[in-house]
Formats: sequence, C-alpha cells, structure tokens
Amino acid sequence: MNGTLFLVNEHHPLDWEPAEDLLVPADSRWPEIRLHVRAKVMLEQLLHHVGATSVIRPVSGYRPRAEQQQLWEQSMAEHGAVFTRTYVARPGCSEHQTGLAIDLGENIPELDPICPSFPTDGPCGAFRRRAADFGFILRYPKGKETITGIGYEPWHFRYVGWPHARIMEEHGMVLEEYLQWLRTFPLDGPHLHYRGLGRAFEVCYLPPSVTPQTEQPHPGMSLCQCSDTNDGGRVLTLWRDAG
Repeated sequence: MNGTLFLVNEHHPLDWEPAEDLLVPADSRWPEIRLHVRAKVMLEQLLHHVGATSVIRPVSGYRPRAEQQQLWEQSMAEHGAVFTRTYVARPGCSEHQTGLAIDLGENIPELDPICPSFPTDGPCGAFRRRAADFGFILRYPKGKETITGIGYEPWHFRYVGWPHARIMEEHGMVLEEYLQWLRTFPLDGPHLHYRGLGRAFEVCYLPPSVTPQTEQPHPGMSLCQCSDTNDGGRVLTLWRDAG
C-alpha cells in the first residue's frame, strides 16, 4: 500500500508491514523507537518549531503485529480486559503497525509507557496546536470514542499529511469520518477544494475499480499524490499554486 491515509481500527485490520528501509529512528537518543521516514522528518520539524525537542520524547512508534500481541497479552494480565480494550488495540488493528503513529510524552523520569503524560498546556499544548500544520492529527480525541473504538489518548498522534490534517482539524473529524466524507467527492464529480500555506488543493475519492492517471499532467499542478485507505478506496490529492 502507498500513502499516509491508511485507516486502521478493529473493522479495518492490516495484513502487511512497512518496508524496513522506510523505518528510521524517531530520535537518535532512542534509536529503538522507529517511524516511517516521512513521519519522522515532519515530527522533527514540528518539535523544533515549538521548541520542544528536549522536553517531549517519543514513547512508542512502529510496532509489528507480534509486538502488539505481546503488549495486548501483557496489558490483559496487568490491567484487565476493560483497560486493555479501551487503550490497547487488538493485534493487527493497531496504527503503530503502519509506522505512521507515534505516542509522545513529557521527557520525565517516571514515564508510563502505555499512558504517558501529555498535558494540554506548556510545550505539549504548543505541539498540539501546531500539529496539523505539519501533517499530524490527535488520532483519538475526547468525544469520538464510539467512532474510533479507542478511549481518549492525548499522547497518540498520527501522520496523515498535508492538507488532510488541517482539513480534519477544521471540520472536527477523525480519520473514520474524514474518509467517509471524502466519498462524497468522486473523481468524476465536484472535488473538495482547499487553500492553505500558499497553495490550492483538490481532493477526491476513488473506488477500487478506478485507476487514476497520475502520470498525465494536470493544468497548474505541481504534485499529485494517491493514497490507499485500507477501507476499499483511495484518495487523490492534487497540489496547485494558489495563484
């Protein structure tokens, strides 16, 4: 699969792992915590922008299915079924398997690896406010538990890319809602139009039967991206100069 808009939840499990050469350390101080290279680059820029490189640390990044299985079983044994089903994704249903998700926490000695401290003020608050401008969303916000199937996790961020993160934040949508909404913008119908950071964007949804002709130039287009979604479709994003 290609892209950054993979939907991963209990109803849309993953049957693949990212290529090893795409996974890199999220931070040289914790080389065992890896991310997809695109997410790592933007995370680094975001932390630098808000001046939080030394006070926010990665807690958990890419996890293969086997490691998620171990985490699930350990949480069941230590915390019980209710806690585990609220805060730990089932094996095969974790966003961490994509390499695009990162758990972050305050860089403190007593750090909870499952529910790290990530307050809404200070450097963590600044990170949260600017996250969308660097392609990240708070994946499991408060009030969306019945949609995501996961409890509120202020520490769990997901890289979906620009402009999708900003559009989702402005509309108050989680990824499940956003991909469903994009179905109303088909390739042969009106597209979703958005302007930001000096560019104009067109976004549309493609069913599996449609193959986008991304190799053909579009007038005024500087970039064309196609992302698989893991829910039976793909998203086409055209970048244009704002003019």
